[in-house]
Amino acid sequence: MACVSELLHGCLYFTANALARAVTRQAEEEFMVTGLSPSHAFLLMLAIERPGITHKELASALHLAPSTVTRFVDSLARSGLVERKSEGRSVGLYPTAEGTALEPRLADAWKRLHERYCSVLGREAGDELAQQNGNAARAFDG
Repeated sequence: MACVSELLHGCLYFTANALARAVTRQAEEEFMVTGLSPSHAFLLMLAIERPGITHKELASALHLAPSTVTRFVDSLARSGLVERKSEGRSVGLYPTAEGTALEPRLADAWKRLHERYCSVLGREAGDELAQQNGNAARAFDG
């Protein structure tokens, strides 16, 4: 029988979590200049790209629980970066002028993150791994 350390290297659970921790550290460092966590930053970027986006659409796009999205939106709203607007029976999320003004810094942080992990993995391998992870996440979301 193989030793435990060998088994861990072949286990999706352990390898995916190790990769997630490494990429999370990089993302937190790159997005630190924006004053937002990476998750808050990506939520704001979606609100800027798609004004009126709903909580349900955000949860689906970010692969987060609706309650987590609500907490993030509450935080961004308290910071004056987004606002909610009722639209019939649903509520849309809109960036404020202050939130929109952050867009260039958010885009730069995202670009730096991409360059950083591609410098480790190689651009093609980094892009392919991101694509494969996205496909796997969607498959598990089923």
